[in-house]
Amino acid sequence: MTARPVLPVTDDPDTGEFFAAAGRGVLAVCECARCGRSLHMPRRWCHHCRAGEVRWREVAPTGAVYSYCVVAHQVHPDYPVPYTVLLIELDEAPGVRLVGHLDGRPGVAIGDPVRARFAPAGDAGLPVWELAQPPDHRQA
Repeated sequence: MTARPVLPVTDDPDTGEFFAAAGRGVLAVCECARCGRSLHMPRRWCHHCRAGEVRWREVAPTGAVYSYCVVAHQVHPDYPVPYTVLLIELDEAPGVRLVGHLDGRPGVAIGDPVRARFAPAGDAGLPVWELAQPPDHRQA
């Protein structure tokens, strides 16, 4: 059984555009309009240069596994175990890391390439991460 997604809050001024972009099939990151640095977690001001103007930039829906954890103890009936929680560093936004989920124990390794497809979630969307190559096709 696949876990049901939690619906995103789309009217949040800091994160709403992330989910709206995902609803259009696009992965977007928040960045400062003045210095161009990625702002993650998204916010309305830049913690680097203190500017108060941000924008959203489309990035490739690809990254690499930065860390992961296999969950074996069920804590909620909508999330059957085992499942794997991923921390993904985006290819086109170094330092920006997103959380992902894979069913089961797919044999993930740190550094494995991943890509997102997009699933509808209410009036927005969510990135759904998958391994770019099946674990049995990785190079040794």
